Amino acid sequence: MHVDSTLQFFKSFFDKAPSNQSFKKQLSNVLGFRPGDISLYKTALSHRSIREGADENNERLEFLGDAVLSSIIAHYLFKKYPYKGEGFLTEMRSKMVNRAKLNEIALKMGLKKITFYNKFDNALKISQIFGNTLEALIGAVYLDIGYKKTQHWVEKQIILPHMFTDDLEGVEINIKNKLYGWANKNGKALEFTTLEEKFESGRRIFTIGATVDGELIAQGKGYNKKDASQLAAQIAVEKLGL
Repeated sequence: MHVDSTLQFFKSFFDKAPSNQSFKKQLSNVLGFRPGDISLYKTALSHRSIREGADENNERLEFLGDAVLSSIIAHYLFKKYPYKGEGFLTEMRSKMVNRAKLNEIALKMGLKKITFYNKFDNALKISQIFGNTLEALIGAVYLDIGYKKTQHWVEKQIILPHMFTDDLEGVEINIKNKLYGWANKNGKALEFTTLEEKFESGRRIFTIGATVDGELIAQGKGYNKKDASQLAAQIAVEKLGL
């Protein structure tokens, strides 16, 4: 299906989809409370692959939600670790809000089922758009119920059930560094190379490969080289049993 016709199909589908009880029920199940402005949440759940306008897709709400989430987590960590320094708190926050972690949480919360996106776009299937959608949803919750209630909601629905800080303390935040450490220790030559760079649905997609002693052992795709190489490193670490 041609990109333009695909986009038109999804726009038509989205525009015809009513704010019905089924969607409200699914959204309420994800949120844990009855939402107010349904159109606000539909915007939060609309990826740019089907809604191009800045006032129609979720990128502005993602920007807002990212700031709100960062603030809430900073406050949570500040209270939880009264004797830890700024460096520790910053690293812990980075572990809690990294793209892979948020994507994992979004999937567990069931966001994929209610997100509007171009399901014909293969690049989106391996991307981490649902973590972005979660941030947009947080932005919508903030606008709907205010900061204080959003803070309580994030702690109850996201931090406590999904972000186990005791476990995260020992997690290596940069998987590439872990892989480089293994390679150096074992006398292996590790390299990350760009295997492919192309445009899909108006966005640039990078494919980065991780090679050990010249042998390709893993590859990852992303909208930038950093995310793609981190994904390749993560897959490599799993394959190597590290």
